[in-house]
Amino acid sequence: MAFVHTKDRSLSRRLFLRGVTTNLALPPLVAMFNSNGTAYAATNAKPVNRFVLWFNGNGIVERYWIPTETGSDFVMTPCLSPLAPFRNDIHIVTGLDNPAARLPGPGNDHHRSMSALMTGTQFTGRGAGGASIDQHVAAKVGGDSRFRSIQVGVSQESFGESVQRNMSWAGFDRALPPEMLPHKLFDRLFGARDLGWVNRKKSVLDAVQEDAASLRKSLGAEDRNRLEEHLASVRDVERSIASLPPNYRKVDPPEFDGDMKDWPRIAKLQSELLVHAFASGQTRVASYMLTKCQGLTRFPWLGYTAARHHDYTHRDGKAPGADTLDGQRIMRDICRWHVEEFAWLLGRLKATPEGDGNLLDRTSLVFVHEHAEANDHKNNGLSVIIAGHAGGLVTGHHTRTTGTIGDLYMAVANRAMGTAMKEFPSARKELSGLFA
Repeated sequence: MAFVHTKDRSLSRRLFLRGVTTNLALPPLVAMFNSNGTAYAATNAKPVNRFVLWFNGNGIVERYWIPTETGSDFVMTPCLSPLAPFRNDIHIVTGLDNPAARLPGPGNDHHRSMSALMTGTQFTGRGAGGASIDQHVAAKVGGDSRFRSIQVGVSQESFGESVQRNMSWAGFDRALPPEMLPHKLFDRLFGARDLGWVNRKKSVLDAVQEDAASLRKSLGAEDRNRLEEHLASVRDVERSIASLPPNYRKVDPPEFDGDMKDWPRIAKLQSELLVHAFASGQTRVASYMLTKCQGLTRFPWLGYTAARHHDYTHRDGKAPGADTLDGQRIMRDICRWHVEEFAWLLGRLKATPEGDGNLLDRTSLVFVHEHAEANDHKNNGLSVIIAGHAGGLVTGHHTRTTGTIGDLYMAVANRAMGTAMKEFPSARKELSGLFA
């Protein structure tokens, strides 16, 4: 679609932010940009880049996850197949090391791996030994946003220590818990509603109808359509959250089988809210914890309820075990679901216009797992997906490397997010070959 901009339809983003955006979290409109859609018309400033750190607990089955081929001719494996429509938006990186996970110290393999993966530091006995990579990025680029960063969760299980339930860390033993309840994340972004508001069954949109009507008069046809689409999208999310059963509004204790829930439904709601947060400029940095470290989720939507996720990674009498063919097939299906949810977020980012492109063009996403081969608690040979086009990511490639996870983090933080990060625990240098 050609970029349309006319003088009488020009709209200052600063003016816009003083209006209905405060309550509605509206995305950038065509009228905010110059005639090429490359910069905001009022300030000539380019749209900002965003960062997402995405996490899944336990690990993968390498035979079903890692492509055999390297370079641009790699074949999508069964676990990666949901990413086929986004082949030119991703870069698969395998062979990474997580050396801090093997340092002697307190905790089990899961504790040590999680602290090292997120922060490059040792598990302290209570939590991570330093700031996580998302917080390093947020410290550099998050200051001008409403929220320096947001932490998003999906699976609401509360099993384990702090390091198993949290992926974002402000510093030594300072966890930043993920918001796992969609209604609370919605209220955080769009404004909390009091009890009387809820009992009247009104929408958050009711409070801004007058402002929205006034805004429509100042917009061109394309922006009016975009505004209506946005309002409808917010209302759809609001209705979906309101329709969740009451038991989705609380976090159950680990001994309770409260994990028998529809996590794909929650994941899509949380992803939709994250896209709204990015589009409206409320934050530039997010962490996304789909499942927990040493996760105990069951998977009724996949037909796997006899055991929990961690059970399926081992032979412990509750599950076939990941060292058997049946067990590996179960893990294949679980890992494919993880990738399906990641692909869904990519699709929503790509479908959200901004200036001369879309949100995925200006986002860098890093998808990591707690371990490489799940059954072995393997901390070398990690497999990572980088997605988005912020910083000029080389896409459509599979790279097999010998660098560390810290090397990759430094490359993404500096090339995609412009942080000028000079060091990160466990990093030696920026991983090369990822950005043009």
